[in-house]
Amino acid sequence: MNFAERDLRYIWHPCSQMKDYEDFKPIVIDHGKGMYLYDVEGNEYMDVISSWWCNLLGHCHPRINAALKKQIDLLEHVIFANFSHRPAIELCERLAPLLPKGLEKFFFADNGSAAIEVALKMNFQYHCQQGEPQRKKFMALTDAYHGETLGALSVGAVDLYSKVYKPLLLDVIRPEGPDCYRCKFGKTFGKCSAECFSAVEKALAEHGKETAAFIVEPLVQAAAGMKIYPPLYLKKLSESCTKYGVHLILDEIATGYGRTGKMFACEYASISPDMMCISKGLTGGYMPMAITVTTEKIYNAFYSDYREGKAFMHSHTYCGNPLACSAALEVLKILEEEKILEKARDKAEFFSNLVAETFDKHPHVGGHRFIGLINAVELVKDKENKIPYDFRLRLGYQVYREAVKKGILLRPMGDVLYFNPPLIIEPEQMKRAVEVCRECIDIVLERNKEFIL
Repeated sequence: MNFAERDLRYIWHPCSQMKDYEDFKPIVIDHGKGMYLYDVEGNEYMDVISSWWCNLLGHCHPRINAALKKQIDLLEHVIFANFSHRPAIELCERLAPLLPKGLEKFFFADNGSAAIEVALKMNFQYHCQQGEPQRKKFMALTDAYHGETLGALSVGAVDLYSKVYKPLLLDVIRPEGPDCYRCKFGKTFGKCSAECFSAVEKALAEHGKETAAFIVEPLVQAAAGMKIYPPLYLKKLSESCTKYGVHLILDEIATGYGRTGKMFACEYASISPDMMCISKGLTGGYMPMAITVTTEKIYNAFYSDYREGKAFMHSHTYCGNPLACSAALEVLKILEEEKILEKARDKAEFFSNLVAETFDKHPHVGGHRFIGLINAVELVKDKENKIPYDFRLRLGYQVYREAVKKGILLRPMGDVLYFNPPLIIEPEQMKRAVEVCRECIDIVLERNKEFIL
C-alpha cells in the first residue's frame, strides 16, 4: 500500500466526510519550508490558509526550530500544579505588556476550545462566588464559532458543527449578529453607526441580570465565512456589557497575533475585556497551546483559604508545556526583532487591492471583505441581489480540489473562498495565489454551468 492507502486504513480525518476520500486521497506531506508544503511525491503547495490559521511565520522556521531543539534537551514537560519553569514565566512577562490594559493573570490550556471552556467555567464560578448565582446564562452572536467541545459548541452557532449536538448543549441567549455584506439596514461597511447592534442592546436589557458573560470573536467571525464587522460594533458591545455587569470574553484565537493588522483585533476598538482567549498563532503553529488571560479582580475572587472551596479546579495534563512555551516565546521575539507586524501591514493594502482588482467585476463573485492580510470573497448566483448558490453543489469544495492540482492550498468555508496566509507572504506569492483562485473558480463555474448559470 502507498502512504495514502495506509492513512485511510487507520485515520479518521477532522472536518471531513470520509467518503470524499474515495476519489480525493489524503495528500501526505513530507516536509515544509516557509510558505510551502511538499508531499511525499515532491509536489509543492503554497499554504495560503496557514494550515487552519495557525502557521504565523511559515513552516519550519529556523529560529523556532532552534528554540525547540534547545528546550527539548532541558525539559520536555512537568506537572504545572505547584511547579513551573522559565519558558512559561518569561512568556507571560513578554506577552503581558502587549495585551489590553488590565489583563494580567494567565491560565494555560492545550487548545483553543479548552481555553473557551476555561473562560466559561471561570465566569460562572466567579459570579457564584460573588453572590450572583442567578447569572447562569451566556450570550453570543448568531454565526459565532468558538470551538468544538460541548461548552464551546454551545456558545457557537454554526450549524455545520453544532446542529446534531443541540440536545446536549447549554441554553445560550443569542442576539442576531452583524452581516455587513447583506446588511438589513441597507448600510455600507465603514459608513454606518452599527445600527445592527440594537439586537444585542435589546438582549442585554432583557437578560443582562441573568447573564454571566458575552463571548465574541472581535471584528471577524471566521468560521462563518470571514464575516467582518466594524470596530464601532465591538466598542458598543464593551460599553453595554459594562452597563449591565456582564463580563466580556474576547475570543482572539483566530484574530490575534497580527492576523487583522494589529497584535489583537480588539485594539481597533480600544477596549479592554474581562477575559481574552488566545491560541493558534501563539506558538507559530508549532505546538498545541492556549491561554485564557483575565484580570486581577476576577483572579482575586478565587483567592482564598482552601477550605472555602473557591479554587478553580480545572486542569489539563499539558498545561504550560515547556516546549510550547519555548516556541511561543520565540514567536514573540521574532515578531518584535524582525518587525513582522509592521511588514505585514505594509503588504496588506497591496493584497486587498489585488483581490479587489481580480474579483470585483467577476459576475459570480461578491462580498469581498478584508482586514490585515485576511481576504475573502463569496461565490454568488446573483451578484446584484447577493443570492447564494445551493450549498449542495459544493462549488467552494470543487474550487479547493482544482486549486490543489495547481499547487495552492485553499480550504473554503462553503462557497466563501478566503486567504489567511502566514504573515511572511510576499507580493509575488499573493499574485500567484489569487490568479490560481480565479482560474479555479472559472473552471468550476464552466463545469457546472448547466446547473447554476
